[in-house]
Amino acid sequence: MIEDEVIAQQLEALLTPAMLWEENSYRQLKLRDRILNLPLMMAAVLTLLWRDVAGVRELTRMLTRDGFLWCNPTSVSQQALSQRFLTFTDELFEQVFKDLLPRLRTNWQRRNQRTLPESIQFTLTRFEQIWIIDSSILEALFRKLSNLESAKIGQLAGKISTVIDLVTRLPVEIWFTENAKESDVKLEENILNLVSENTLLLLDRGFYHFSFWLKLIEQKVNFITRIKKGAAIKVEEVFTDSYGLRDRKIRLGSGTKKTPFITLRLIEVRSEKTWHSYLTSVLEPEKLPPYVVADLYRRRWRIEEAFNIVKRLLDLSYLWTGSINGIKLQIWATWLFYAVLVDLGDAVADELALPFEQISLEMIYRGLYHFTMAHHKGKATDPIKYFADPQNRDLGIIKQQRKPNVKLIIAPFPEKQRGSDQFFFKNSPKAS
Repeated sequence: MIEDEVIAQQLEALLTPAMLWEENSYRQLKLRDRILNLPLMMAAVLTLLWRDVAGVRELTRMLTRDGFLWCNPTSVSQQALSQRFLTFTDELFEQVFKDLLPRLRTNWQRRNQRTLPESIQFTLTRFEQIWIIDSSILEALFRKLSNLESAKIGQLAGKISTVIDLVTRLPVEIWFTENAKESDVKLEENILNLVSENTLLLLDRGFYHFSFWLKLIEQKVNFITRIKKGAAIKVEEVFTDSYGLRDRKIRLGSGTKKTPFITLRLIEVRSEKTWHSYLTSVLEPEKLPPYVVADLYRRRWRIEEAFNIVKRLLDLSYLWTGSINGIKLQIWATWLFYAVLVDLGDAVADELALPFEQISLEMIYRGLYHFTMAHHKGKATDPIKYFADPQNRDLGIIKQQRKPNVKLIIAPFPEKQRGSDQFFFKNSPKAS
C-alpha cells in the first residue's frame, strides 16, 4: 500500500502528544538521542503494519529514498535498523499505546449519532462499564537468530491477554507472557488489581475458579460466565421456569478451600432442543434481566473478533523477528493500530448514525487503499466522509443484515411465551 498524506497526518496528530511525553522517559532511561529514536521507530513499525512492508530490508529502502509518515528521508543501514528492532525499549511503545487510549475514549464520548444495542443501553444504567477478558496464543518463534538456536522447534512466542471495553470496543489493558501454556488463573491477580467497583465482566470458562469469583464479589465487581457441564448445583430460589427460559438462584461448591460455597444465578435459555446456560453474580433479575444476561454474554464474541483482526488482518500471526523484544514491539504497535482503526470505525458509524456493530473494521482497513487512490485523484479529502458516502457502499463498510432485528425482552420475569423465547435466541448475536 502506498502512503497517503491525509492518513499520515491523522496518525501523526493522534500520536505526537504521546510520543513527546514519552521522550522524557526515553531520556530518563539514559538512551542517547540517536537517529533511530522513538518517533522514527514508531513510524517504522506502523509503516510495516499499515503498508504491509515485506521486511526490514524493504523498510530501509523506503526510509532512505522517501521517508514515511512523519519521518523525512534518512540514510541508515539495514543492519542498524535490524539491530534497533532487537534492542529498542518496548516499554516506550507500550506507554505510547496506553497514553493514546484516553484520547480515543474522549473521541468516543463526543460522538452522539450512533446507537447502542438495547442490552448494553440497559446495563449501563446499572453498571459503569462492561469489560471482556480473554487470552490468545501467539505463533511459533523464528529460530534464525543466534540467541534462539537452542530454542525448541515450534516453540510458541508467548501469550497475550486482553481486556476489551464492550461499549467502546477499545482495549483497556493488555498483558504479555512468554509462557504460551500459562493458565488464565495466573491472570487473576492482575484482573483484581485492574477492575473497579460497579464493573461487569464477561468471562470465559478459563476463569472458572470459585475463590476468584468470591474475590470479585468482595470488590463489588460482577461477572457473567458459563457453567461447566455436570456441575452440581443446589437450587435456592426459582425466578422463572417456562418452556424456553429457566432463571434460578443456585449454590455451587463443596465447602472446601478449593471449591468454597458460592451463590450465583443460573439462567438457561432454550433454542429448539438445546439449552444454553449462563452464570452471573448479579442475583436480582430486576438489576439484570435473564435475556439481557444471555444477550450480553453472546457479545463476548467481540473479543474473539478483536483477536481475529489483530492476528489475521494486521498480521500479528506473522512475527517479524524471533526476539522477545521485537515481538513486544510488534504487539504494542499492532494493538495501537487496532485502536486507531476502532476509532475510525466508530467515527464512520457516527457519521452514518448506525450502531458500531454494523460497521466492518476489516472493510474499512481494506478501504484505506481506495480512499488513497481517490485522494490522489482529487476526489476525496476526508476518510470518514468517503466511507459514509452512499456512492461507496460497494466497499462493504456496512455489514449486510442477514436477519431482522428483534426487540430484546428486558422484563425481569418474562411471561411464559414459547414463541418469544425461541425467536429471541435465534436472532441474537453469535454465541461463543
